[in-house]
Amino acid sequence: MQKTDEELVNSAARGDTDAFNTLVARWEVPIHALAYRVLGREEDARDVCQEAFLRAFRGLSRFKRQAKFSSWLYRIALNLCNDRLRRERRVGFVQPPDNFESVGRAAVDPINETVEDLFIRRELGRAVQQAMARLSPEQRTVIVLKEYHDLTFREIAELVGCPLSTVKTRLYQGLSVLRKHLERNGVRAPLAARSG
Repeated sequence: MQKTDEELVNSAARGDTDAFNTLVARWEVPIHALAYRVLGREEDARDVCQEAFLRAFRGLSRFKRQAKFSSWLYRIALNLCNDRLRRERRVGFVQPPDNFESVGRAAVDPINETVEDLFIRRELGRAVQQAMARLSPEQRTVIVLKEYHDLTFREIAELVGCPLSTVKTRLYQGLSVLRKHLERNGVRAPLAARSG
């Protein structure tokens, strides 16, 4: 039977490195994907992912068990991303490569995908990439957390440290900017925030 994150955290806090390695294996792809989508560069995402797990390991004794481990880890990664964005004064967003593992969404079935489907998906990805680059880092972060990682509005508000209404405003304004940019470029794609 698979152990819960909480059980693994308790074991890791008592010195069980295998338990922490299990947590890394469980959360490495989502944390890397988050960093990649927020920062836009593979090397930066890899660095943030490694640093997030290092900080989590060092901070296990200070981890307050009221929050979920995943929420705490997302917060660490987001803080590292924001620090890097502030330091570099660079706003970038890159759509994950086509072979990048999907997080929070059903993966595309490459066996049943036609060449036309592949082309359309890649073109839409490029258009979304350009549109996302026009967003503020705050809007982009909320959209990434909601649309790519399926977090609820409440979870996002806790992660980014702002009121629920602010999260919703950032999401809807960001999606509005995306929709307008895509429409101006002749792309009609359904962009609607899911409730939650």
